[in-house]
Amino acid sequence: MLQLKEYTTFIENNLKKVEIPDSPSGLYDPIRYFLQIGGKRIRPILTLLGAELFGTDKEKALSQALSIEVFHNFTLVHDDIMDQAPLRRNKETIHQKWNINSAILCGDVMLIKAYELLCDIDPEKLSETLQLFNKTATQVCEGQQLDLDFEYRDDVSIDEYIEMIRLKTSVLLGGALKIGAIIAGAGEKDKTEIYEFGQNIGLAFQIQDDILDLYADPVKFGKQVGGDVISNKKTFLHLTALNKATKEQLEIARQLKNEPDIELKVKRTRELYDQVGVKQDCKKKIQEHYNIALNALHRVAVPEENKKNIVELAGYLMDRDL
Repeated sequence: MLQLKEYTTFIENNLKKVEIPDSPSGLYDPIRYFLQIGGKRIRPILTLLGAELFGTDKEKALSQALSIEVFHNFTLVHDDIMDQAPLRRNKETIHQKWNINSAILCGDVMLIKAYELLCDIDPEKLSETLQLFNKTATQVCEGQQLDLDFEYRDDVSIDEYIEMIRLKTSVLLGGALKIGAIIAGAGEKDKTEIYEFGQNIGLAFQIQDDILDLYADPVKFGKQVGGDVISNKKTFLHLTALNKATKEQLEIARQLKNEPDIELKVKRTRELYDQVGVKQDCKKKIQEHYNIALNALHRVAVPEENKKNIVELAGYLMDRDL
């Protein structure tokens, strides 16, 4: 049985050991603050589980797992600036607590630190790991740019949205698992299958996140509920609603886009989505990608016993509270 809390604690304890200088404090204090405000630590846990899946102790993948987590947090710091988000994990975002310039700089240093941690690896596996990390990092940036581009387009398709979240979110989950597999010396086919598993879990995870953004308990969610609606993000919910809405409902959606009262905008949008029934469509799409992921994992040539922890983690990700 997966002891998720133990893995999370393992990451948390070792994250505290990552060397961060004291001076200049305006650069390094925000990094310490952001790395210690919590989080699910799912991506580094996936790296550990990816190594264990192929019979390698998690300790051997620790530095790379921490690299994945530091990189992920770098992207969050910069995303929060772009989204003008006030909260992250129920705490002030860095640009809100300090300022935008400090947030940009500390994000830059976090990216450098991620590479430093990544490269603490068996030299024979460095090239492949570095190539995968570079490709993944580039794709995450491509996904973020598409997300920004979509804010100014009214013709975004669901297929385009799926590709955007694949790049922005899913490739990092797939990459985290595959790095663990590389460290463990897995074969090419198995590395491909575990990447496919992670990528589809990532797609399901992000669509679930779209639902949570609007419907979650704000205390549990840890972010501003309705943030995607406020920012006029083209989420799976939004695009599905537009596809299913009547002419009258489309007019309501158009008016809500420019509604200045934020609370009213979120409330009325939620009501509109409920009328159209988009949550059910989202859940079907989540299940579709979840099934694809499990089929890919089934094709990984290791004993079924080795897969139990990853299956349990995937189930946990799909069962997050609304």
